[in-house]
Amino acid sequence: MLDIADELNRWAEEGRDFAVATVVSVGGSAPRGPGAALAVDSGGTAVGSVSGGCVEGAVYDLCVQALQDGRTVLERFGYSDEDAFAVGLTCGGVIEVLVTPVRADAPERPVYAAALVAASRGEAAAVARVARGPVELLGRVLLVRPDGSSGSSGPSTSYAGGPGVSHEGSLGGRPELDRTAAAEARALLAAGRTGTLELSEDGARCPGGVTLLVESSVPPPRMIVFGAVDFATALVRVGKFLGYHVTVCDARPVFATRVRFPDADDIVVDWPHRYLRRTVTDDRTVLCVLTHDAKFDVPLLEAALRMPVAFVGAMGSRRTHEDRARRLREVGLDEPELARLRSPIGLDLGARTPEETALSIAAEIVAAREGGTGAPLTGSGAPIHRDGSVRGAGTAGAREAA
Repeated sequence: MLDIADELNRWAEEGRDFAVATVVSVGGSAPRGPGAALAVDSGGTAVGSVSGGCVEGAVYDLCVQALQDGRTVLERFGYSDEDAFAVGLTCGGVIEVLVTPVRADAPERPVYAAALVAASRGEAAAVARVARGPVELLGRVLLVRPDGSSGSSGPSTSYAGGPGVSHEGSLGGRPELDRTAAAEARALLAAGRTGTLELSEDGARCPGGVTLLVESSVPPPRMIVFGAVDFATALVRVGKFLGYHVTVCDARPVFATRVRFPDADDIVVDWPHRYLRRTVTDDRTVLCVLTHDAKFDVPLLEAALRMPVAFVGAMGSRRTHEDRARRLREVGLDEPELARLRSPIGLDLGARTPEETALSIAAEIVAAREGGTGAPLTGSGAPIHRDGSVRGAGTAGAREAA
Protein backbone atom coordinates (compact mmCIF):
# COMPACT_ATOMS: atom_id res chain seq x y z
CA MET A 1 0.00 0.00 0.00
CA LEU A 2 2.71 2.45 0.91
CA ASP A 3 4.34 2.01 -2.50
CA ILE A 4 1.42 3.97 -4.01
CA ALA A 5 1.10 6.37 -1.07
CA ASP A 6 1.27 9.56 -3.15
CA GLU A 7 -1.86 8.71 -5.12
CA LEU A 8 -3.73 7.23 -2.16
CA ASN A 9 -2.91 10.28 -0.05
CA ARG A 10 -4.50 12.47 -2.70
CA TRP A 11 -7.58 10.23 -2.70
CA ALA A 12 -7.80 10.44 1.09
CA GLU A 13 -7.49 14.23 1.04
CA GLU A 14 -10.31 14.37 -1.52
CA GLY A 15 -12.51 12.23 0.73
CA ARG A 16 -12.78 9.32 -1.71
CA ASP A 17 -13.73 5.82 -0.66
CA PHE A 18 -11.24 3.24 -1.91
CA ALA A 19 -10.16 -0.34 -1.43
CA VAL A 20 -6.56 -1.46 -1.46
CA ALA A 21 -5.23 -4.92 -2.32
CA THR A 22 -1.76 -5.63 -0.94
CA VAL A 23 0.52 -8.60 -1.53
CA VAL A 24 1.02 -10.35 1.81
CA SER A 25 3.18 -13.29 0.78
CA VAL A 26 4.77 -14.74 -2.34
CA GLY A 27 6.05 -18.14 -3.35
CA GLY A 28 7.92 -19.37 -6.38
CA SER A 29 8.38 -17.06 -9.34
CA ALA A 30 5.88 -14.38 -8.34
CA PRO A 31 6.42 -11.11 -10.23
CA ARG A 32 6.05 -8.68 -7.29
CA GLY A 33 6.92 -8.90 -3.64
CA PRO A 34 5.14 -8.26 -0.33
CA GLY A 35 3.81 -4.72 -0.06
CA ALA A 36 3.01 -4.32 -3.76
CA ALA A 37 -0.50 -2.90 -4.03
CA LEU A 38 -3.39 -2.11 -6.33
CA ALA A 39 -6.13 0.30 -5.24
CA VAL A 40 -9.56 1.08 -6.69
CA ASP A 41 -11.70 4.07 -5.77
CA SER A 42 -15.49 4.27 -5.74
CA GLY A 43 -15.48 5.65 -9.28
CA GLY A 44 -13.58 2.63 -10.63
CA THR A 45 -10.20 4.33 -11.05
CA ALA A 46 -7.29 1.96 -10.39
CA VAL A 47 -3.65 2.59 -9.48
CA GLY A 48 -0.77 0.23 -8.77
CA SER A 49 -0.23 -3.44 -9.48
CA VAL A 50 0.04 -6.69 -7.53
CA SER A 51 1.22 -9.08 -10.21
CA GLY A 52 2.45 -7.26 -13.29
CA GLY A 53 -0.78 -8.14 -15.10
CA CYS A 54 -1.47 -11.83 -14.34
CA VAL A 55 -4.33 -11.42 -11.87
CA GLU A 56 -5.04 -7.69 -11.97
CA GLY A 57 -8.58 -8.16 -13.29
CA ALA A 58 -9.57 -10.54 -10.52
CA VAL A 59 -8.00 -8.34 -7.85
CA TYR A 60 -9.78 -5.30 -9.28
CA ASP A 61 -13.09 -7.12 -8.89
CA LEU A 62 -12.21 -8.01 -5.28
CA CYS A 63 -11.58 -4.34 -4.54
CA VAL A 64 -14.92 -3.34 -6.05
CA GLN A 65 -16.64 -6.02 -3.96
CA ALA A 66 -14.87 -4.83 -0.79
CA LEU A 67 -16.13 -1.30 -1.40
CA GLN A 68 -19.65 -2.65 -1.69
CA ASP A 69 -19.78 -4.99 1.30
CA GLY A 70 -17.11 -3.42 3.54
CA ARG A 71 -15.40 -6.76 4.19
CA THR A 72 -11.66 -7.41 4.41
CA VAL A 73 -10.61 -10.63 2.64
CA LEU A 74 -7.40 -12.58 2.08
CA GLU A 75 -7.25 -14.23 -1.36
CA ARG A 76 -4.70 -16.70 -2.74
CA PHE A 77 -3.72 -16.87 -6.41
CA GLY A 78 -1.60 -19.55 -8.04
CA TYR A 79 -1.09 -21.40 -11.30
CA SER A 80 -3.52 -24.24 -12.04
CA ASP A 81 -2.34 -27.14 -14.20
CA GLU A 82 -5.86 -28.61 -14.17
CA ASP A 83 -7.57 -25.50 -15.52
CA ALA A 84 -5.55 -23.59 -18.09
CA PHE A 85 -8.14 -20.80 -18.05
CA ALA A 86 -8.20 -20.36 -14.28
CA VAL A 87 -7.30 -16.96 -12.89
CA GLY A 88 -3.73 -17.36 -11.72
CA LEU A 89 -0.06 -16.67 -12.18
CA THR A 90 1.13 -18.12 -15.47
CA CYS A 91 4.71 -17.89 -14.22
CA GLY A 92 3.96 -20.65 -11.70
CA GLY A 93 4.21 -18.60 -8.52
CA VAL A 94 1.73 -18.11 -5.69
CA ILE A 95 0.66 -14.88 -4.04
CA GLU A 96 -1.66 -14.00 -1.18
CA VAL A 97 -3.44 -10.66 -1.42
CA LEU A 98 -5.11 -8.76 1.43
CA VAL A 99 -8.05 -6.66 0.20
CA THR A 100 -9.15 -3.91 2.60
CA PRO A 101 -11.89 -1.29 2.15
CA VAL A 102 -10.94 2.21 3.33
CA ARG A 103 -14.20 4.13 3.46
CA ALA A 104 -14.42 7.77 4.45
CA ASP A 105 -16.62 6.95 7.46
CA ALA A 106 -14.60 3.94 8.68
CA PRO A 107 -12.97 4.17 12.14
CA GLU A 108 -9.67 3.03 10.57
CA ARG A 109 -9.67 5.91 8.06
CA PRO A 110 -7.68 8.43 10.20
CA VAL A 111 -4.94 5.85 10.75
CA TYR A 112 -4.67 5.10 7.05
CA ALA A 113 -4.69 8.82 6.26
CA ALA A 114 -1.86 9.51 8.71
CA ALA A 115 0.18 6.63 7.30
CA LEU A 116 -0.29 7.85 3.73
CA VAL A 117 0.72 11.38 4.67
CA ALA A 118 3.89 10.09 6.35
CA ALA A 119 4.82 7.85 3.42
CA SER A 120 4.14 10.52 0.81
CA ARG A 121 6.42 12.90 2.73
CA GLY A 122 9.20 10.32 2.84
CA GLU A 123 8.96 9.95 6.62
CA ALA A 124 9.67 6.70 8.43
CA ALA A 125 6.52 4.84 9.45
CA ALA A 126 5.18 1.30 9.58
CA VAL A 127 1.62 0.11 9.05
CA ALA A 128 0.58 -3.19 10.61
CA ARG A 129 -2.67 -4.82 9.45
CA VAL A 130 -4.30 -8.06 10.55
CA ALA A 131 -4.18 -10.38 7.54
CA ARG A 132 -5.25 -13.60 9.32
CA GLY A 133 -6.96 -14.10 12.61
CA PRO A 134 -10.35 -13.76 14.30
CA VAL A 135 -12.99 -12.14 12.09
CA GLU A 136 -13.34 -9.18 14.45
CA LEU A 137 -9.64 -8.34 13.99
CA LEU A 138 -9.47 -8.46 10.19
CA GLY A 139 -8.78 -5.05 8.76
CA ARG A 140 -7.57 -3.53 12.01
CA VAL A 141 -4.58 -1.29 11.43
CA LEU A 142 -1.76 0.09 13.54
CA LEU A 143 0.54 2.98 12.61
CA VAL A 144 3.98 2.93 14.20
CA ARG A 145 6.66 5.62 14.01
CA PRO A 146 10.34 5.40 14.99
CA ASP A 147 9.91 7.60 18.06
CA GLY A 148 7.47 5.16 19.61
CA SER A 149 4.28 7.02 18.75
CA SER A 150 1.56 5.18 16.88
CA GLY A 151 -2.09 5.39 16.03
CA SER A 152 -4.48 2.46 15.80
CA SER A 153 -8.00 1.77 14.70
CA GLY A 154 -10.37 0.97 17.47
CA PRO A 155 -11.09 2.67 20.78
CA SER A 156 -9.00 5.71 21.59
CA THR A 157 -7.10 4.22 24.49
CA SER A 158 -3.44 4.82 25.31
CA TYR A 159 -1.06 2.11 26.42
CA ALA A 160 2.55 2.11 27.54
CA GLY A 161 4.57 -0.85 26.45
CA GLY A 162 7.89 -0.29 28.12
CA PRO A 163 10.83 1.90 27.11
CA GLY A 164 10.33 3.44 23.69
CA VAL A 165 7.06 1.55 23.05
CA SER A 166 3.83 3.50 23.42
CA HIS A 167 0.76 3.70 21.26
CA GLU A 168 -2.85 4.79 20.98
CA GLY A 169 -5.89 2.74 20.08
CA SER A 170 -6.34 -0.99 20.02
CA LEU A 171 -6.20 -4.06 17.80
CA GLY A 172 -9.53 -5.33 19.08
CA GLY A 173 -9.20 -4.48 22.76
CA ARG A 174 -6.15 -6.64 23.41
CA PRO A 175 -3.53 -4.43 25.11
CA GLU A 176 -0.79 -7.08 25.12
CA LEU A 177 -1.32 -7.75 21.40
CA ASP A 178 -1.10 -4.01 20.75
CA ARG A 179 2.14 -3.65 22.65
CA THR A 180 3.78 -6.66 21.03
CA ALA A 181 2.60 -5.70 17.55
CA ALA A 182 3.95 -2.16 17.94
CA ALA A 183 7.34 -3.38 19.17
CA GLU A 184 7.67 -6.00 16.43
CA ALA A 185 6.54 -3.58 13.72
CA ARG A 186 9.08 -1.04 14.92
CA ALA A 187 11.81 -3.67 14.59
CA LEU A 188 10.85 -4.27 10.97
CA LEU A 189 10.72 -0.51 10.40
CA ALA A 190 14.23 -0.15 11.81
CA ALA A 191 15.41 -2.71 9.26
CA GLY A 192 13.44 -1.01 6.47
CA ARG A 193 11.58 -4.26 5.78
CA THR A 194 8.07 -5.22 4.75
CA GLY A 195 6.93 -8.62 5.94
CA THR A 196 4.65 -10.61 8.21
CA LEU A 197 4.52 -11.28 11.94
CA GLU A 198 3.08 -14.39 13.51
CA LEU A 199 1.70 -13.68 16.97
CA SER A 200 -0.74 -15.26 19.37
CA GLU A 201 -3.98 -13.48 20.24
CA ASP A 202 -2.66 -12.70 23.72
CA GLY A 203 0.40 -10.94 22.25
CA ALA A 204 2.96 -13.68 22.82
CA ARG A 205 5.91 -13.59 20.41
CA CYS A 206 5.13 -16.92 18.82
CA PRO A 207 2.87 -18.20 16.04
CA GLY A 208 -0.63 -18.61 17.35
CA GLY A 209 -3.64 -17.23 15.56
CA VAL A 210 -2.79 -13.75 14.29
CA THR A 211 -0.79 -12.81 11.20
CA LEU A 212 0.10 -9.16 10.74
CA LEU A 213 1.27 -7.64 7.48
CA VAL A 214 3.77 -4.90 8.29
CA GLU A 215 4.63 -2.39 5.57
CA SER A 216 7.59 -0.12 6.20
CA SER A 217 8.04 3.28 4.62
CA VAL A 218 11.52 4.68 5.09
CA PRO A 219 13.36 7.60 3.51
CA PRO A 220 15.07 6.61 0.26
CA PRO A 221 18.57 5.14 0.58
CA ARG A 222 21.51 7.35 -0.25
CA MET A 223 23.83 7.12 -3.22
CA ILE A 224 26.90 9.32 -2.90
CA VAL A 225 28.83 9.81 -6.12
CA PHE A 226 32.35 11.10 -5.58
CA GLY A 227 33.90 12.80 -8.61
CA ALA A 228 32.00 15.29 -10.77
CA VAL A 229 33.01 13.64 -14.06
CA ASP A 230 30.98 12.88 -17.19
CA PHE A 231 30.34 9.31 -16.05
CA ALA A 232 28.85 10.72 -12.84
CA THR A 233 26.20 12.65 -14.78
CA ALA A 234 24.79 9.42 -16.21
CA LEU A 235 25.13 7.57 -12.89
CA VAL A 236 23.14 10.28 -11.10
CA ARG A 237 20.26 9.80 -13.53
CA VAL A 238 20.30 6.03 -13.08
CA GLY A 239 20.55 6.38 -9.30
CA LYS A 240 17.46 8.57 -9.24
CA PHE A 241 15.66 6.07 -11.47
CA LEU A 242 16.43 3.33 -8.90
CA GLY A 243 14.98 5.43 -6.09
CA TYR A 244 18.14 6.70 -4.40
CA HIS A 245 18.65 10.11 -2.87
CA VAL A 246 21.72 11.07 -4.88
CA THR A 247 24.53 13.36 -3.73
CA VAL A 248 27.46 14.45 -5.89
CA CYS A 249 30.64 15.44 -4.07
CA ASP A 250 33.81 16.93 -5.56
CA ALA A 251 36.48 19.23 -4.21
CA ARG A 252 36.55 21.24 -7.45
CA PRO A 253 33.81 23.90 -7.58
CA VAL A 254 34.19 24.40 -11.32
CA PHE A 255 32.91 20.85 -11.92
CA ALA A 256 30.46 20.31 -9.03
CA THR A 257 27.68 22.55 -10.35
CA ARG A 258 23.92 22.37 -10.72
CA VAL A 259 24.28 22.98 -14.45
CA ARG A 260 26.31 19.78 -14.83
CA PHE A 261 24.16 17.74 -12.43
CA PRO A 262 20.56 18.94 -12.69
CA ASP A 263 19.16 15.60 -11.47
CA ALA A 264 21.21 15.38 -8.25
CA ASP A 265 19.44 15.93 -4.94
CA ASP A 266 22.54 17.50 -3.39
CA ILE A 267 25.79 18.90 -4.75
CA VAL A 268 28.65 19.26 -2.28
CA VAL A 269 31.95 21.04 -2.85
CA ASP A 270 34.37 19.51 -0.38
CA TRP A 271 37.16 16.98 -0.15
CA PRO A 272 35.47 13.59 -0.48
CA HIS A 273 36.90 11.98 2.67
CA ARG A 274 36.08 15.03 4.76
CA TYR A 275 32.48 15.10 3.56
CA LEU A 276 32.05 11.35 4.07
CA ARG A 277 33.16 11.58 7.69
CA ARG A 278 30.64 14.30 8.52
CA THR A 279 27.59 13.15 6.57
CA VAL A 280 24.98 10.61 7.60
CA THR A 281 25.23 7.08 6.18
CA ASP A 282 23.66 3.75 7.07
CA ASP A 283 23.66 0.13 5.96
CA ARG A 284 21.67 0.99 2.81
CA THR A 285 24.08 3.69 1.60
CA VAL A 286 25.88 3.20 -1.72
CA LEU A 287 29.25 4.88 -2.33
CA CYS A 288 30.52 5.23 -5.90
CA VAL A 289 34.05 6.60 -6.26
CA LEU A 290 34.62 7.89 -9.78
CA THR A 291 37.54 10.24 -9.13
CA HIS A 292 40.27 7.64 -9.94
CA ASP A 293 42.85 10.03 -8.51
CA ALA A 294 44.94 8.75 -5.60
CA LYS A 295 44.92 12.01 -3.68
CA PHE A 296 41.11 11.76 -3.49
CA ASP A 297 40.64 7.99 -3.60
CA VAL A 298 42.96 6.78 -0.88
CA PRO A 299 41.76 8.91 2.07
CA LEU A 300 38.18 8.48 0.92
CA LEU A 301 38.35 4.68 0.62
CA GLU A 302 40.32 4.39 3.85
CA ALA A 303 37.26 5.82 5.59
CA ALA A 304 34.59 4.19 3.41
CA LEU A 305 35.84 0.62 3.76
CA ARG A 306 35.63 0.89 7.53
CA MET A 307 32.02 2.11 7.53
CA PRO A 308 28.90 -0.12 7.69
CA VAL A 309 27.56 0.88 4.27
CA ALA A 310 25.93 -1.37 1.67
CA PHE A 311 28.29 -0.91 -1.26
CA VAL A 312 31.69 0.67 -1.98
CA GLY A 313 32.86 0.74 -5.58
CA ALA A 314 35.67 2.59 -7.34
CA MET A 315 36.28 3.33 -11.01
CA GLY A 316 39.59 2.77 -12.74
CA SER A 317 41.65 0.38 -14.80
CA ARG A 318 43.02 -2.83 -13.37
CA ARG A 319 46.41 -1.16 -13.08
CA THR A 320 44.77 1.70 -11.18
CA HIS A 321 43.09 -0.83 -8.92
CA GLU A 322 46.38 -2.59 -8.10
CA ASP A 323 48.05 0.73 -7.29
CA ARG A 324 45.06 1.81 -5.21
CA ALA A 325 45.04 -1.46 -3.26
CA ARG A 326 48.76 -1.13 -2.55
CA ARG A 327 48.30 2.39 -1.21
CA LEU A 328 45.36 1.32 0.94
CA ARG A 329 47.43 -1.47 2.49
CA GLU A 330 50.14 1.06 3.25
CA VAL A 331 47.69 3.22 5.21
CA GLY A 332 46.64 0.21 7.28
CA LEU A 333 43.66 -1.48 5.65
CA ASP A 334 43.62 -5.25 6.10
CA GLU A 335 42.50 -7.87 3.59
CA PRO A 336 38.89 -8.27 4.89
CA GLU A 337 38.45 -4.51 4.60
CA LEU A 338 39.92 -4.47 1.09
CA ALA A 339 37.67 -7.36 0.10
CA ARG A 340 34.66 -5.06 0.48
CA LEU A 341 35.93 -2.84 -2.36
CA ARG A 342 34.30 -3.46 -5.75
CA SER A 343 36.93 -2.34 -8.19
CA PRO A 344 36.87 -1.85 -11.08
CA ILE A 345 33.26 -0.89 -10.39
CA GLY A 346 30.46 -2.38 -12.50
CA LEU A 347 29.52 -5.65 -14.18
CA ASP A 348 31.14 -6.77 -17.42
CA LEU A 349 28.64 -5.53 -20.01
CA GLY A 350 31.22 -4.33 -22.49
CA ALA A 351 30.20 -0.78 -21.57
CA ARG A 352 32.00 2.18 -23.15
CA THR A 353 29.79 5.27 -23.01
CA PRO A 354 28.94 7.06 -19.74
CA GLU A 355 25.36 5.78 -20.01
CA GLU A 356 26.45 2.18 -20.58
CA THR A 357 28.93 2.44 -17.72
CA ALA A 358 26.26 3.83 -15.41
CA LEU A 359 24.06 0.86 -16.34
CA SER A 360 26.85 -1.59 -15.51
CA ILE A 361 27.44 0.10 -12.14
CA ALA A 362 23.72 0.08 -11.33
CA ALA A 363 23.50 -3.59 -12.29
CA GLU A 364 26.28 -4.47 -9.84
CA ILE A 365 24.60 -2.45 -7.08
CA VAL A 366 21.31 -4.30 -7.58
CA ALA A 367 23.05 -7.67 -7.78
CA ALA A 368 24.97 -6.97 -4.56
CA ARG A 369 21.83 -5.83 -2.77
CA GLU A 370 19.65 -8.75 -3.87
CA GLY A 371 22.26 -11.51 -3.93
CA GLY A 372 22.26 -11.88 -7.70
CA THR A 373 25.12 -13.35 -9.70
CA GLY A 374 25.05 -10.98 -12.66
CA ALA A 375 25.00 -13.98 -15.00
CA PRO A 376 22.48 -14.27 -17.86
CA LEU A 377 19.19 -15.92 -16.92
CA THR A 378 19.25 -17.83 -20.20
CA GLY A 379 20.50 -21.35 -19.52
CA SER A 380 20.70 -20.75 -15.79
CA GLY A 381 18.92 -22.99 -13.31
CA ALA A 382 18.99 -20.35 -10.58
CA PRO A 383 15.64 -18.91 -9.43
CA ILE A 384 14.64 -15.64 -11.07
CA HIS A 385 13.19 -14.20 -7.87
CA ARG A 386 15.02 -14.88 -4.63
CA ASP A 387 13.20 -15.22 -1.35
CA GLY A 388 14.69 -12.90 1.29
CA SER A 389 14.68 -12.97 5.05
CA VAL A 390 14.40 -10.23 7.61
CA ARG A 391 17.92 -9.24 8.62
CA GLY A 392 18.74 -7.03 11.56
CA ALA A 393 15.13 -6.83 12.74
CA GLY A 394 16.11 -7.84 16.25
CA THR A 395 13.01 -9.93 16.85
CA ALA A 396 12.32 -13.61 17.06
CA GLY A 397 8.75 -13.27 15.86
CA ALA A 398 9.42 -11.49 12.58
CA ARG A 399 9.89 -13.04 9.21
CA GLU A 400 9.61 -11.56 5.77
CA ALA A 401 6.66 -12.77 3.78
CA ALA A 402 7.91 -15.35 1.33
